[in-house]
Amino acid sequence: MEVFPVNLMNPGMGGLLSRGRADWIEMTARTWEKPQRGDVIAGLSVAVVVIPQALAYAEIAGLPAYIGLYAAALPPLVAAVFVSSRYLQTGPTAMTALLTFGAVSQIAKPGSTEYVEVAIVLALIVGLLRLALGLVRGGVVAFLMSSPAMIGFTAAAAILILASQLPTALGVSSGDGSLLGNAWDAVVDPSAWSWPALLIALATGAIVLAGRRIHQLFPGVLLALVAGILFSEIIDYTGQVVGEVPSGLPPLSLAFSFNSIWKLLIPGGVIALLGFAEVAAISRTFATQDREHWDPNREFVSQGMANIAAAVSGGFPVGGSFSRSSIARVAGTKTRWAGAITGVAVLAFLPFANVISPLPRAVLAAIVIVAVLRLVRLVTMVRLIAKTWGQAFVAWVTFFATLALSPRIELGVVVGVVLAAAVHFRRETLIRVSAEQDGGVLVLKPAGVLFYGSTARLDETFSNHLAAHPETESVIVDLEGLGRIDYTGALALKELLDDAAAAGLSVGVRDIPRHAEGTLNRSWGDDLTHLRWEG
Repeated sequence: MEVFPVNLMNPGMGGLLSRGRADWIEMTARTWEKPQRGDVIAGLSVAVVVIPQALAYAEIAGLPAYIGLYAAALPPLVAAVFVSSRYLQTGPTAMTALLTFGAVSQIAKPGSTEYVEVAIVLALIVGLLRLALGLVRGGVVAFLMSSPAMIGFTAAAAILILASQLPTALGVSSGDGSLLGNAWDAVVDPSAWSWPALLIALATGAIVLAGRRIHQLFPGVLLALVAGILFSEIIDYTGQVVGEVPSGLPPLSLAFSFNSIWKLLIPGGVIALLGFAEVAAISRTFATQDREHWDPNREFVSQGMANIAAAVSGGFPVGGSFSRSSIARVAGTKTRWAGAITGVAVLAFLPFANVISPLPRAVLAAIVIVAVLRLVRLVTMVRLIAKTWGQAFVAWVTFFATLALSPRIELGVVVGVVLAAAVHFRRETLIRVSAEQDGGVLVLKPAGVLFYGSTARLDETFSNHLAAHPETESVIVDLEGLGRIDYTGALALKELLDDAAAAGLSVGVRDIPRHAEGTLNRSWGDDLTHLRWEG
């Protein structure tokens, strides 16, 4: 197990960097493990899947399909040097692609040269932010994303992805409206459908789904890709195809256009954090199953370097894929070399990439549709209503906000985060205070968290009962049910007792929990000794 001590007395960058040197030495040594047979099989198995997926996800992002290959080549190779989870497969993902479209489409026209340049800069921003979070050991943010907000956002984003692909699957040219509007216009006008495109999409979906049922490693996606190319060539398909694809290795460049950098900072930050949530889920799940240690800080570094590599090689923001990582695990991954082998395999394919030029775009649309259907977790959201109204509220509002704000879906994430924080704050303020009146003695029993946001409830209960029982002579606050108390809560409690004493009442506290003893000592000082109720 790797242990990373934290010096709370010296949290500066000097301390962080000095601690980091030892970690980097160990990380580098562990990275250069000898690749094994299972790594080769896993890497090639994932490459078979990522090539068609990369083409499809680039189109979701509003980019030429071949740019997806650039994002699937160098990034996994670079990530493998720094990665913490040996199973994690880095490259284009549907969610990151949609977030990219939402950010870049506000600045440039999809498919244009400027659009490609802005997407590259977005990848650089995402990479630098993730790298910075990893270096300052900010991996804790991987555990802070609200699950209901993620469920609502993911379901809405999946619907938007499906909507973006429906016109292509039906052979209809997308209009200039919203994703949902274009999908609706395409679906309600069967006269505009291209039946060859629809048949190709249905056949592709059937092949991919059948491959899943046979075995997780069955190359259904690759078979669909090959079948689509052969079908297009045989019948001289005249519908929408991938078109010209440059052959050769990715164009490496450090010349970035920063004209739109300020407009990209917020969406870049959202992609950096939200995209990492899936990476964290993948790595934590597999690490738990294999009883292995996983380091989120190191993973932030790997994903940061992968996105920087994507920017340098002309790609777009990348992340970790759960489906491809699962394939790598099933295929027998032994070391972190599996991801590097995937990248090398994609690089080896690039000189021959022009073979996909006649591929019907309906094939790519069907691959995406099949991949994201299971992300539309509306049933889970409905079940949340019966379990917890507050969290269901967060999930459903995030869901509708994401749909309404499309294509700026990163704003849907912001809505979800703010709502989740508000619901949490609301729950924290709802401290329960029971009051028992026995003759002239009033006993207040707060249960929950007592802090500056919840002390008003305690004060209100005290005032109401005092007004209803003017004969009260003593006030006792029983702290046995107190979940937590902070410094401001302790001061507010002391103020309440002082006010009661000033009104001529006998006051005191009893049954102080151990966890509250220190806080009361620090805030009340010697008064705590005098206020302990001994009666």
